[in-house]
Amino acid sequence: MLQLNKPLVLASNSPRRQQLMRDAGFEFTVKVKDTNEDFPKTMPAFEVPEYLARKKAEAFREELNSQIILTADTIVVIDDEILNKPEDTLEATLMLKKLSGRQHQVITGVCLMTKENTESFIDVANVFFRDLTDLEIEYYIKTCRPFDKAGAYGVQDFIGMVGIHRMEGSYFTVMGLPIHKVYECLSQYFI
Repeated sequence: MLQLNKPLVLASNSPRRQQLMRDAGFEFTVKVKDTNEDFPKTMPAFEVPEYLARKKAEAFREELNSQIILTADTIVVIDDEILNKPEDTLEATLMLKKLSGRQHQVITGVCLMTKENTESFIDVANVFFRDLTDLEIEYYIKTCRPFDKAGAYGVQDFIGMVGIHRMEGSYFTVMGLPIHKVYECLSQYFI
């Protein structure tokens, strides 16, 4: 494991983010606080993930001692509309039909907070879906249950494997954590 000079807390229940951090060599604990994820409706979409990541980190501000808090938020944007996590099968189906045959953006915001410093950033990837069939969408929703994923899909799941024909940017940003940028930010804390 990579040694940091402060304990690292990953404030995310996402199994994908946890796996990416483990795979990148980091040791961390997971601690999550319920945070209201509302944002100003007039806020440009590309600012939302960083705003929400900072908001999640701020929930830890009062109890910060020597830790590094790492938070993240990912959104899917098409036609200036943010596709959040779908509520049900119908909403997931409508989202995937909207993405079918089109390009969209996945934007992940990250915040690293210590008692002394707060850094945040975004990373953007352009994702190109081929036309998806109704059968593929139905199968995906039934087998992968993508209700915890922005835009109703995971790049690492069936629909990402068979539906994404091109991507500009980091695969890991689409997965929910631009690990290359996180690594770079955390490198200042290496022992």
